[in-house]
Amino acid sequence: MVGNGILAFAVIFVVVIFIYMSMRLQKKDDSKPQYTEAYTISLTKGFVGDSISLFVNDSLIVKEKIAKEPFTVNVNRFAEQSALLIVNDRTEVVSTFNLSEKGGTYRFEKDKDGIKQLAQ
Repeated sequence: MVGNGILAFAVIFVVVIFIYMSMRLQKKDDSKPQYTEAYTISLTKGFVGDSISLFVNDSLIVKEKIAKEPFTVNVNRFAEQSALLIVNDRTEVVSTFNLSEKGGTYRFEKDKDGIKQLAQ
């Protein structure tokens, strides 16, 4: 009977240790990754006078009327994968561009066919 009691306490002790360890590991995994990369987005030609909204993923970065060119915005990377959305607020036309995981400089120009990304 004493042996069964000692065995029961040993089992409870082992279960408590495993629960404690799993809770500690979950706390470490819950932290969001920190990214050091940055994006430089430059609207170089054809945007003067347009009301533009810039989104990175689903986050609004800039919403304003472009007064002069080039219009440049710096954004730190905050997600594993990123996409840039350039929205013309008057016509609600959306142009989408993928952003590199390494950061970098992105230049765009607007012509009669739409918004185009220039070579880096």
